[in-house]
Amino acid sequence: MRRKSKDLKVEEPKEKSRVFFLAGTDTGVGKTMAVLALASLLREKGASVGVFKPVQSGVGDAEFLKRHLGLEDDLREINPYFAPEPLSPHLAFRRQGVRVRIPRIKKALDVIRSRYDIVLVEGAGGLLVPIVGNYLMADLARDIDADLVLVSRLGLGTINHSLLTVNEARRRGLRVAGVLFSDAGGKRGLSEKTNPRAVRELSGVAVLGTVPHLTRFDERSVCVNSRRMIDVRPLWGRVLPPAAPRSSSAKGLWATRGPASGVTRPDLLARWDKQYVWHPFTQMKDWVAGEPLVIDRGEGSYLIDAQGRRYLDGVSSLWVTVHGHRKRELDEALKAQAGKIAHSTMLGLSNTPAIGLAKRLIEIAPRGLEKVFYSDNGSTSVEIAVKMAYQYWQNIGRTRKIGIAHLANSYHGDTLGSVSIGGIDLFHKVYRKLIFRTIRVEMPDGYRDQDWAGALDRFERMVERDHAKIAALVVEPIVQGAAGMIMWPKGILKRFEMICRRHDIFLICDEVATGFGRTGRMFACEHENVRPDFLCMAKGITGGYLPLAVTLTTRRVFDGFVFPYEDMKTFFHGHTYTGNPLACAVALRNIELFKEERVIERLQSKIKFLASELQCLKTLSCVGDIRQRGFMVGVELVRDKRTKEPFPWEGRVGARVCEKARDFGVILRPLGNVIVLMPPLSITRQEIRLLINALERAITAIIPEMKEVDG
Repeated sequence: MRRKSKDLKVEEPKEKSRVFFLAGTDTGVGKTMAVLALASLLREKGASVGVFKPVQSGVGDAEFLKRHLGLEDDLREINPYFAPEPLSPHLAFRRQGVRVRIPRIKKALDVIRSRYDIVLVEGAGGLLVPIVGNYLMADLARDIDADLVLVSRLGLGTINHSLLTVNEARRRGLRVAGVLFSDAGGKRGLSEKTNPRAVRELSGVAVLGTVPHLTRFDERSVCVNSRRMIDVRPLWGRVLPPAAPRSSSAKGLWATRGPASGVTRPDLLARWDKQYVWHPFTQMKDWVAGEPLVIDRGEGSYLIDAQGRRYLDGVSSLWVTVHGHRKRELDEALKAQAGKIAHSTMLGLSNTPAIGLAKRLIEIAPRGLEKVFYSDNGSTSVEIAVKMAYQYWQNIGRTRKIGIAHLANSYHGDTLGSVSIGGIDLFHKVYRKLIFRTIRVEMPDGYRDQDWAGALDRFERMVERDHAKIAALVVEPIVQGAAGMIMWPKGILKRFEMICRRHDIFLICDEVATGFGRTGRMFACEHENVRPDFLCMAKGITGGYLPLAVTLTTRRVFDGFVFPYEDMKTFFHGHTYTGNPLACAVALRNIELFKEERVIERLQSKIKFLASELQCLKTLSCVGDIRQRGFMVGVELVRDKRTKEPFPWEGRVGARVCEKARDFGVILRPLGNVIVLMPPLSITRQEIRLLINALERAITAIIPEMKEVDG
């Protein structure tokens, strides 16, 4: 329920509403009528809608909207700054002797946001109108994290004005939700009939429709006159996730067939995908028989498909997205670097972003790591560490140390070197005759086998016997991701380190998945103050923007490759896109954001909230185990909770649950019968609730079907 308040004091809302900023291509284009029409139509959809007019000069737009929308908010809350002269805000308030304070505007907006699902902010004039000094309307739209709705004239000249404004908005990093035309004059010639289509095709922005010439301003009349003229689904879709089935026969809000980007029809994209694309880790027989989900864009914690349907990204687009999709600061870092150079080789050259990133990585990494070697994916980062460890011992003359030890249930990637040190037969059994021999270390899974001490004792006895032949031990510290989210008890990683130190064996920590905050610390090694000889990173290093990987190592290892040229003891390894400037620039900005936004500190309360929300799953008869470390979660589904009997592989239980979750607006991916949750670190509590609720609904929908089949 909306409430009346005359002061600006309000508790910070737990989850802020969605804000749309309405800007015109020029003054007098009809923004107020556009706000009235959108608010009325969105209310008709069931949303609570507030309005906000940050600065107003000369006319009573805020009062008009308050009266006709029946808003109970105080006028001073809706419009914190008013000047009677019809001038540009920066001039009107200067002539009144009033100093416009941007923090006051933001605080007033937060008051309104705390009361509504959606807030429509009406700007003054266009995006480049100054509010105070050189602070523009575009700056305010950006700072309040609003989606832009451009209000444009319908007649001659609008194509140029609209495209210029859209391009400027994009250049400034604003999200353009759509263009809404205004038919204030009621004239409908050829220009008026064809301009919207031209703007849509040339800009790639959705056209929401046209505000009709309104003569009655009550909400019912506005809806009656605007309903067929304006489509608010693109805005409504940015507020609430879908709950409708994915079937092409679906009706209603999520059944739109229009292209999300104005480029290609969704059905044609799906057909081309089946015709031309071979997907990773995918049985293509099943894929081509089904209906592909084609992602067109992303926004915050959501993925948006080619039909405009929104899905919460519950696995961070395969464990990479950190701050959400389309993070403004990362967008800007990428654009800025693209304006300088996209790529130059690291073979015989260096580049500015790669140098800056290397320095920053050493500053935040565990002590003792001093050198950075670049590559482009997690598999290569681990393979580089293995090759360095092996060659180091060869270079210094200890040629018997050639063995690479790894956990029997580990996963380190899919290149042949990484496959060699992997232990998951499902992925790698077929390649066994192609790979080198290794030392497999048996370890428990923590659910059906919990003998951690016994496993470590056996490992230590083996090392005492064979350490002269072992070059390195490779582990995924604390959490073994692809093995089914196996979580180690406290002390396991530290004991591995102590055994390796005692016997002069290199410890390689693969933090491709666990790095950059996933476990609640910047790196999983920090939980036990472990200082590895090699630290491998990828996935979250660029915040989910571009492929990049690094292998960090010590001065000792580096010095083992520093010899006269003629000795041929160089590390002969590299990749074409090693140290790519675009990726390095984004990665550097990503790391800066961790500090600026106190990501790790603010994550702690969300980790606890996620843990509490997961408790509801424990009551389900098929949930055998829930494993969590930070924002890494595995929910294991079992046929029998008492005996821990798994569902048969051929039943595809995990896959079917994840497919069903899409009907509830969430993207998940299984590891066999283990459902993985690894959302972006920026996810809100409301979105966490949605994530767990969707998973619970999907499980309760699928498991009864499975038990009926079992008989």
